[in-house]
Amino acid sequence: MKEHRHWFVFAGGGTGGHLFPALAVVELLRERGLPVDVSFFCTPRPIDQDVLGKVQVEARPLSVLPFPNRPWAWPRFLWRWRESVAACRRAFEQRRPAVIVGAGGYASGPPVHAGLKMGIPTFLLNPDAVPGRANRHLGRRPDLAGVFAQWDVTRAHFPPAARVHVTGCPVRKAFRAICEVAARLDTPQAVRDMAGELKRSFNLDPSRPAMLITGASQGARTINEAFIRLADRIASAGWQVLHLTGQADHGRVSEAYRQSGLSAAVLPFTDRMAEAMFASDLIVSRAGASTLAEILAVGRPSILLPYPFHRDRHQWHNGEVLVKAGAAILLDDLKDGQENARQMQPVLNDILNNAEHRQKMCVAACGLGKPQAAMDIARHLCQAAGMGY
Repeated sequence: MKEHRHWFVFAGGGTGGHLFPALAVVELLRERGLPVDVSFFCTPRPIDQDVLGKVQVEARPLSVLPFPNRPWAWPRFLWRWRESVAACRRAFEQRRPAVIVGAGGYASGPPVHAGLKMGIPTFLLNPDAVPGRANRHLGRRPDLAGVFAQWDVTRAHFPPAARVHVTGCPVRKAFRAICEVAARLDTPQAVRDMAGELKRSFNLDPSRPAMLITGASQGARTINEAFIRLADRIASAGWQVLHLTGQADHGRVSEAYRQSGLSAAVLPFTDRMAEAMFASDLIVSRAGASTLAEILAVGRPSILLPYPFHRDRHQWHNGEVLVKAGAAILLDDLKDGQENARQMQPVLNDILNNAEHRQKMCVAACGLGKPQAAMDIARHLCQAAGMGY
């Protein structure tokens, strides 16, 4: 007898932040060998095709457009919206999804809207502290099956009757694996030894503290420029650096560190981010929701410089959650490397020389992290689909 397979539909995309948390759930469903087929209704942007293609998830691009601010563009938006909703409805009539998950971004709207109209169990995945425009609108629907939120503060942005599940933000398998290995170690010294071996794998000294500096996958020039100017101070504090610069600044940052005498491993990027974070004693980063979930999963203190060009400042609100818990320090990216270095200097002077402060931040990060978020969300989806987990 042929096994019945359930169709799980995810919707959204356009950025890694709208793809990676959802794909962490897909990864877990596959690990468990569940009878599930997955499709991702997404944008036509190259990042969606590239990311989904690499993990062999079916991509179904939609023609929907972002909601325009100019009134004369509304008719075109409405035309594309209706076209996309109709395309989703046709697809769902041909094969009815067991569940639908809106992963954020404007492409999540039509599949979620069509799914709710057809009575399909439909959820939202909302890793940011403050929901974006699409999730705020969709979250008002009384027939929504639930919202998966990273933090409790998100409840205030949805109606009181909304079913908000504070699950955390799903992290990739590599992060779950490294956390599981660390949890099985008997002593804090064994955990430190594990971190030391990972430092060695990045050509760093296992006996010295290390700072991870990252500006997301493309790097961040204003962060790179700041740390070129701070290299002498970092070296004088006895620290070393693992710096992910992005391709454009790799050579320049490498040469600046070499001239300063700072011990550093400088890479354009790494696909070993879980190991890089676990090896670090302090992380300097943007404040994207999935990045923060990863920092919290490994329980590391952080200095956060949110991306400064978002009008809604959603990365700032994400970082604020960590600051209030005592897990991070939050600074504005002043859009200038020299100004960033100036404001960063007193912060580094304190934290690099204050192991007790860093340890308190570690404890706070561990308390806020939810590395099992993917498992909790997968369980909810399987229950809604009427299948075992």
